[in-house]
Amino acid sequence: MSTNSELRIDLNSDLGENVPDRVVSDDAAMLGLVTSANVSCGSHAGNPEGIRSTVDAATKGGVVIGAHPGYDDYEGFGRRALDVPAATLQAQVEYQIGALIGLTTAVGGTVSYVKPHGGLYNAIVHDEAQAKVVVDAVKAIDDSLVFLGLAGSVANRVAAEAGLTVAAEAFADRSYNPDGSLVSRSEPNAVLHDPEAVAARVLRLVQTGQVEAIDGSLVNVDAHSICFHGDSQGSIDMARAARDLLESEGVTIAAFAGASR
Repeated sequence: MSTNSELRIDLNSDLGENVPDRVVSDDAAMLGLVTSANVSCGSHAGNPEGIRSTVDAATKGGVVIGAHPGYDDYEGFGRRALDVPAATLQAQVEYQIGALIGLTTAVGGTVSYVKPHGGLYNAIVHDEAQAKVVVDAVKAIDDSLVFLGLAGSVANRVAAEAGLTVAAEAFADRSYNPDGSLVSRSEPNAVLHDPEAVAARVLRLVQTGQVEAIDGSLVNVDAHSICFHGDSQGSIDMARAARDLLESEGVTIAAFAGASR
């Protein structure tokens, strides 16, 4: 196993999801803690002005920007499981990625990767047909974009087989099932909130490649990036505690994809 001085990890967060009547995250604070920002493309949350502000701040702060497309489900925050025809889904994902690239280009930044959101993200963990649609959409826009998906997911395999560069993700603030999938948000204790416990969990993941599942068993997770949901209760405190602990243990915090510019 590598020594701590050789360990590195990216920290990411889902941002750009605020509108005046639905503020869910402190983007400015989180951008000071993470190295990558998964920015909403407007279909599940956020609006053009707010999204533009977030990518502008990320660009100025040197935080790498990723597109965060999801189902066209603003009412459900993109977290519902939807049955969307393949052609419709591909067009929706292409539209969202293109929109974020446009706003990011306008402020002098670059979109470097794509991470699907919510219900779509969870669907393509197992659904090969939808995974292929999403991957086709990414390739149609820009095949140099890195694909970020759940470690061990069908989506990551499909993306790699399609020739995309793939990065694997783990979650700091979500509980895991013994098979490496995420516990459904509808289940008790699916979302974690304690900063010290989350920080210790993240450190063990980085050092050992394992995370404790909800039943107490250990799951092997080989991840390049760890996500802190911006809309989780205590998200800033969790991200700060984790970053502080990682750095105190000699872990390098660095983006997995190309730098914003």
